[in-house]
Amino acid sequence: MNRNTTTLAPLLLLLAASLAASASAAEPAPSVERGKTLYLTAGCKHCHGTVGQGSAAGRRLAPKPLPAAAITQLIRANGTNMPAYSEALLNDAGVADIAAYLSSIPPAVPADGIAALRNLTKQGK
Repeated sequence: MNRNTTTLAPLLLLLAASLAASASAAEPAPSVERGKTLYLTAGCKHCHGTVGQGSAAGRRLAPKPLPAAAITQLIRANGTNMPAYSEALLNDAGVADIAAYLSSIPPAVPADGIAALRNLTKQGK
């Protein structure tokens, strides 16, 4: 190795690490907390319920939601019953946050897993 290569190698590694850190800082990882806040304030809860359980006005979204990319396509579409959300109203990072929140919601406990309901069904027999 010549002297120039030896001197440049650490600088190139530092530059690569700096670029990687900048890229990750520019695009933060999806956040469950940000997603929950957006979900509750952007209007999602009004049709899909506070935990994505669905209602007569909107389909069930959780648990096991669609991937963020699929959710993005659906909310940007104008040909559905759902009002379209443009990138200006809800950007792709916000959709990824909402998908993270929906993914964090556990499945509901079955009725026989809830003691009070289990007792009610026993009394009704």
